[in-house]
Amino acid sequence: MIEITFLQLYIFITILWIIIRMAVVINTKTFFVKREIQLLFVYVCIVVIFRFVYFGFHPENGSIPGLKVGLGDDIHDMISIIPFYFLTDRYDGWQMNIIGNITMFIPVGIVWPICFRKLDTIKKTVLAGAGFSLFIEVTQLFCLGRHTDIDDLILNIFGTAIGAWLVFLIRRKQKKESGNSKVIAKEVKKEKEALSN
Repeated sequence: MIEITFLQLYIFITILWIIIRMAVVINTKTFFVKREIQLLFVYVCIVVIFRFVYFGFHPENGSIPGLKVGLGDDIHDMISIIPFYFLTDRYDGWQMNIIGNITMFIPVGIVWPICFRKLDTIKKTVLAGAGFSLFIEVTQLFCLGRHTDIDDLILNIFGTAIGAWLVFLIRRKQKKESGNSKVIAKEVKKEKEALSN
């Protein structure tokens, strides 16, 4: 068993992020400060989500409890594959779990399609969020005291969908307004031409 502190994981993620971004810059031979600042929002999403899914919510002795990595005696106790089990077994904090899992992934649905051009539909964004959530749930199998739960996956996907819906609703509205202003500009131009003749 290995115990990892949040600081250690944070440093690892940060170093990995810097290496990946440097490799991309070297490979593409382009560097845009605006793009790197934009991508920092993706980095923040990852760090914040990792903080809450891998480490205890409540501090112990004034600090974030460590993450114990290894295989438990009975892995079956760490897996819940029954959807919406919390509706029948209302464990302590089930409401917070629902709200937390949805809220935590709303920024993924907002930030990722803004930062990644290939996520140009709600469906693609939700699939990306689902893949990220699935990665987290699978890796939690190796984290003692953490649980892999189908409900977490469903709620994370729902959170991503809410965020993506907001982004694409705003984009649709902006596109419609832009189209309307172009039509108005053409009509004004036609009127000016008619008056000058």
